[in-house]
Amino acid sequence: MNHTTTDLGGPAALDAQDKTPGAGSGVRAAVRRFLDRVRSGDLGALPVVAGLAVIWTVLQAANPIFLSSANLSNLAMECVPVGVIALGVVCVLLVGQIDLSVGSVSGLSAASMAVLFVNKGWPCALAVLASLAAGAAIGWFYGQAFNRLGVPTFVITLAGLLGFLGIQLGVLDARGSINVPFDSALVRFAQVDFVPDWLSYLLALTAAAGYFAGGYFLSRERARAELPSRSPRTLAVRALALLALLEFAAWYLNRGRGIGWMSVFFVALVVTANYSLTRTKWGRALYAVGGNAEAARRAGINVDRVHTCALVACTTLAALGGVLAAARLASANQSSGGGDVNLNAIAAAVIGGTSLFGGRGSAFSALLGIMVIQSISSGLTLLSLNSSFRFSVTGAVLLLAVALDSVSRRSRTSHGRA
Repeated sequence: MNHTTTDLGGPAALDAQDKTPGAGSGVRAAVRRFLDRVRSGDLGALPVVAGLAVIWTVLQAANPIFLSSANLSNLAMECVPVGVIALGVVCVLLVGQIDLSVGSVSGLSAASMAVLFVNKGWPCALAVLASLAAGAAIGWFYGQAFNRLGVPTFVITLAGLLGFLGIQLGVLDARGSINVPFDSALVRFAQVDFVPDWLSYLLALTAAAGYFAGGYFLSRERARAELPSRSPRTLAVRALALLALLEFAAWYLNRGRGIGWMSVFFVALVVTANYSLTRTKWGRALYAVGGNAEAARRAGINVDRVHTCALVACTTLAALGGVLAAARLASANQSSGGGDVNLNAIAAAVIGGTSLFGGRGSAFSALLGIMVIQSISSGLTLLSLNSSFRFSVTGAVLLLAVALDSVSRRSRTSHGRA
């Protein structure tokens, strides 16, 4: 069975990387273990972070506006709708399945929310909850079709892609497009609500403190269980580095429009998902099923339930992404969820480091992957290049990511880490 590792170093990753004799707990030992993982093909988030740095460098050299605070602030906001959808795709890929209908589900959710909120006069919160509930029901239906009938998720969700697109067109009917009021809380949240400067610095400090506290208590638990753990010094160095990065990012973005609340919401959602995947029984079950479903079944895991939960999480997050996209545009129309939304969401999860083979990945894959895709889109738009270049470059990056995952997987197998 594959090790249930995460790209950014969850507890299972510590187990896999620290079982060598003489593994220490200091900073030098941590660096040595990191280099050992890289040599054995366990690259984690390193390729995508390096790739993002190269992309930003090239685009900044081509157009000095790209790394301006105003453009980065807008880039952060634009990442959110598809990034939320990609987060759901990560859950499905972790169990070795696929959902091709996330774009259609997001479009149907946007249309349903707009109809209930604008045309039917429902309260905004209730309309959003109803759309999310419908998204969850779709995932449950997928799970039943997969578990009871044995229909591959590829076929089920391909049918869903077409079917829910048809329902979306029927919901909008002859109207074609529904404008969401600009003065609604939903649209303000997605467009004009920004975090006060002082609060952004406080949030950065809180995030770094939370990282240190979480790592410290986890290390104590592992030490009591006589498992390898990170030293307080290593955690302090990491926390200080994170604090410096977050404070600088807050300061730089505040020079322009600032940090949107929708961006903060997305990051919080990613962090919450990462905790669920790495610190809960449910999350570990996803990795176990994706690594080897039969071994997970024999270990007492309800594999059918895990598959259903992953599909429900995926479609619910797709519905949420659709609502946020409609709020971002202040409109829901027949093209909502169409175009390249579906492919970008799946590509973001894979580019960010989630394996198509199942059992490997992280919630941060969605964040990193959508940053790569949206950076390419934003940079090429600033260079006045048409969509053909964006699709070509994104396709090349996706192919490179999958090839790298395949090569590193073989390397991990040869080193006994797969």
